[in-house]
Amino acid sequence: MTSKSDRIKGLPDREIVALLMEKADEYNRKSFIEHDPICIPHRFSKKEDIEISGFLTATIAWGQRITLIRNALRLMEWMDNAPFDFVIGHSPKERKRFAGFVHRTFSGSDCTTFLFMLQRLYTRQGGMEAAFQADDLKQGLVQFRSMMLADEVGKSKALQLSARHLANPDAGSAAKRLNMFLRWMVRKDTRGVDFGLWSGIQPGQLYIPLDVHSAGVARNLGILQRKQNDWLAVEELTAFLRKIDPQDPVKFDYALFGMGVNEKLSKPLTSNR
Repeated sequence: MTSKSDRIKGLPDREIVALLMEKADEYNRKSFIEHDPICIPHRFSKKEDIEISGFLTATIAWGQRITLIRNALRLMEWMDNAPFDFVIGHSPKERKRFAGFVHRTFSGSDCTTFLFMLQRLYTRQGGMEAAFQADDLKQGLVQFRSMMLADEVGKSKALQLSARHLANPDAGSAAKRLNMFLRWMVRKDTRGVDFGLWSGIQPGQLYIPLDVHSAGVARNLGILQRKQNDWLAVEELTAFLRKIDPQDPVKFDYALFGMGVNEKLSKPLTSNR
């Protein structure tokens, strides 16, 4: 009998497409929300609250999901569960309450710096959606990073230190967390998982949020050849997914991530002996 691993490993293209469509449908459901970081912005209804809570949650989205969600909830509580009002109105003194925040390598200093950058972005730079808009979303990512890190006096060590938490695809980064955040903000369907808040960016412009799970499944299916999980791999995989659905290629993030995490298909597949 042919094992599931053998069958998946040898899938022809039409079966790969069918599998991706099936799994995207299976995982793109409201039940996905509860144990995913996207549950944090789903606590809010105001556009700017969703943006800010989503961005901060995506920024710290690595490590165990239980710990990540707990720490993201703590951030929301410290912002009085009104992230937009807090961001635009807080004083430097109020910002100091976040100095004790830690999630993995994201320190209290990083947290206070990000709050400063967000306050400036919303009060002086046109807000988050405008910061990402560009003809090509790769350049949108670079543009957003540049705006966040803009140093008006040229002496901000805090901005320089926190730059490591803002991915730069021009330097080869896969920008997984920012691409995930953009999926949340831009994709819109009837499933109620992603928000579809932003009209200035179209779903077809999105790039796949590539991580170890989605990349491993993609390689096992033979739709990603590049070995490094970098921006070139993002472009390669996204180009394949756009051939299946040019209007909404990143819906297949559900399929690749879901199979990697829930079906353990992100490790190399071997035949049963």
